[in-house]
Amino acid sequence: MRTIDDLDVSGKRVFVRADLNVPLDGDRITDDGRIRASVPTISKLRERGARVVVAAHLGRPKGAPDPAYSLRPVAARLGELLGTEVAFATDTAGDSARAVAEGLADGQVAVIENLRFEPGETSKDDAERGEFADRLARLADLYVGDGFGAVHRRHASVYDLPRRLPHAVGGLVLAEVEVLRTLTGDPRRPYAVVLGGSKVSDKLGVIDNLLGTADRLLIGGGMVFTFLKAKGYEVGKSLLEEDQLDTVREYLQRAEKQGVEIVLPVDVVAAEAFSADAPHAPVDADAIPADRMGLDIGPKSRELFASRLADTATVFWNGPMGVFEMEPYSHGTRALAQALIDSDAFTVVGGGDSAAAVRSLGFEESAFGHISTGGGASLEYLEGKRLPGIEALAD
Repeated sequence: MRTIDDLDVSGKRVFVRADLNVPLDGDRITDDGRIRASVPTISKLRERGARVVVAAHLGRPKGAPDPAYSLRPVAARLGELLGTEVAFATDTAGDSARAVAEGLADGQVAVIENLRFEPGETSKDDAERGEFADRLARLADLYVGDGFGAVHRRHASVYDLPRRLPHAVGGLVLAEVEVLRTLTGDPRRPYAVVLGGSKVSDKLGVIDNLLGTADRLLIGGGMVFTFLKAKGYEVGKSLLEEDQLDTVREYLQRAEKQGVEIVLPVDVVAAEAFSADAPHAPVDADAIPADRMGLDIGPKSRELFASRLADTATVFWNGPMGVFEMEPYSHGTRALAQALIDSDAFTVVGGGDSAAAVRSLGFEESAFGHISTGGGASLEYLEGKRLPGIEALAD
């Protein structure tokens, strides 16, 4: 893949597909991690005299403008981080976007409105996506793919647009791919993978693939209760995917045959309701009361997980250990993050809720080997899937 160092960008309009899909509370950004991650590539292009047109999506609007999903607050925050004024186009590929893009001088930056305000961005119809990509292509001379969180999507700005313009990979995507190649190639061992989050069905493919590469799988979060039920345990009112029980049993059997250690919690914090104020207490993982739900791994499990990570050389973590947004159920995720820091392993935090947890719980990002900006993209890469956005950049 060509990098931006291979492009002559001086005086050229460069379309940067970034990942600025940040959480908002109204128009207040609650976690600007993805915006900060986009700054190095944009700054490098500015320094080399590029006229930078930044594009991204935010949330899941229905293919039409929706003020709740406007990128205007994101553009303002990007300007603060860059230390320069950032122009904002009030549409995606219309009159405003064209005027803003054409009005840029060398080293200036603009953000166009949410790509998903256009139905062509996410369309499954090649012609509709292509028509939107054609309109986007008129905004720039060159394309840089730097939105790792979107490279697993066959969307117009990710897959079709780089086929219409001279293109290169941005520094963020390049770094992400290099880390993931380390994990899928020849990782230093022992290699442990920690998986959490709500649904086991979201991670079936990656578990299937990791049974052939990882030495240990540590399972927490809501998905663990399907594993516990598959072992014959009572899980009470905990999150459960009944339709995945047979698949999970097969994974447990395969892991045993292949010598892959699967580590499950030995206790969980069980509450009477999904609430921070509900009565809650640790209970053994094989004896969850029928009227309670597990919302975090328990204190004995925190110690167990830390002990199984202490001697590792490589760790990939995707998914919190509990409902970390509620303080009573944040301790498992906090303990896991600390265990990664305390280990001597190369630690990779796989984006999404895991990265959000690291920041919201007050950990220094520099304490980890790598914090990904793309949870879904990371998982699909580890699953062995081809990522459309990476294929387009390699073309």
